Amino acid sequence: MRTREKLSVEAARQFAELGYHGTSVNSLAQALGIQKSSVYTHIRSKEDLLVEVALAGAAHFHQALDEVPAEAEPLERVRLALRAHLGVVHTQLDVATVWLKEWRFLQGKARKRFLSERRRYERRIEQLFTDAIDAGELPADLDRRHALLLFFSVGNWAYTWMSDKTDVDAEADAFWTMLSNGLRAEART
Repeated sequence: MRTREKLSVEAARQFAELGYHGTSVNSLAQALGIQKSSVYTHIRSKEDLLVEVALAGAAHFHQALDEVPAEAEPLERVRLALRAHLGVVHTQLDVATVWLKEWRFLQGKARKRFLSERRRYERRIEQLFTDAIDAGELPADLDRRHALLLFFSVGNWAYTWMSDKTDVDAEADAFWTMLSNGLRAEART
């Protein structure tokens, strides 16, 4: 792995563990065994790394969603999307943590670009719920706003409890059972 790639990986790790403001260019240099000035041959500022890591998170979440089979039944696509979301958190834990938490320190155009990608991802998930409703697999009176909040609450907080030993499929299936049963029951009340 080249120094620039190592720098990105280390930045994601430190941003996730220490926070963006708790990470210094010096701490990144020390972790790589290089001089602080050498870091600046690869980046202009620490924020460049934050932008890179946050947008990498967006790319991973979109890619995982792209892999959900379009031919699957609509409600099955929602289930697979939850599994895919949790899978990204698990396999890209540092990047996902930055995408979910540290992004708020982005500024200017980078922040707008990030928020645009985040909203696009949320709309894609919302469309999966709409498709399941339109197919009659979820009740027409489903409170979509709360269904989305529930989906993302399950998916986005996973970075706080996941470890390398987590069985993502088992966790996703357990959450899906509770989520889908609750969605159907909520719409009946």
